[in-house]
Formats: sequence, structure tokens, C-alpha cells
Amino acid sequence: MEEQKTNKDPDKGAKKKKRTSLKSILGGDILATDFFRRQTKLLVLIMVFIIFYIHNRYASQQQQIEIDKLKKELIDIKYDALTRSSELMEKSRQSRIEEYISTKESDLQTSTNPPYLVEN
Repeated sequence: MEEQKTNKDPDKGAKKKKRTSLKSILGGDILATDFFRRQTKLLVLIMVFIIFYIHNRYASQQQQIEIDKLKKELIDIKYDALTRSSELMEKSRQSRIEEYISTKESDLQTSTNPPYLVEN
């Protein structure tokens, strides 16, 4: 009688512990196991963290693209400002102003007397 009970106990242990096969994984039976039922909250938390990580990475990539675009635009604007500054310097030189006045046939002339300080 005792031998029959001991023989039945290993059978129950064998039934209790099923082997995980590819069919049970693909069929979704693995999600019904006791381990997954106990760890549901943890698995949901892990999924939320994964979604948050993906969103955060995507947002940072978009910001990096925007930063690169703005840096390129800033360089273009700096070069444009440098070009305009050099053009202004060229046009405001004394020799250019004298040349411009002479072509307009104006009565203005360059002063031959040096500048002097007027005191009170």
C-alpha cells in the first residue's frame, strides 16, 4: 500500500511540473503559468519602463536633430553678418567716401587743416 502511494506522488510531481516547449511559448500557454501570474505587476512595470525609454530616446534624437539644424543656421547667419560688416567697412573708408563725393560733383572737399580741440 505504501509503495502505491509513493508511486503516485512522483506522478503528481511530474504532472505539476510541465516542460516548456516551443509550442507552449508560441501558443501563449506560457503566460498562464503560475510564475507569470504572480509576476504580472512586475511585468507591467517593466513594459511601462521600456515604453518610457523608447519615448525618451526618440525625443532626445529629435532634439539633437533640431540642435544640429540650429547650429548650421547659426553658422550661416554669422558668416552673413561678417560679410555685411566687411562691406560696411569697405564703404565707410575715407578714400571710398572721397571717391563717391567726387563722382557726384559735389562742392565738398577734404579738409587740409588738421582737426583741433575747441576749449571752453
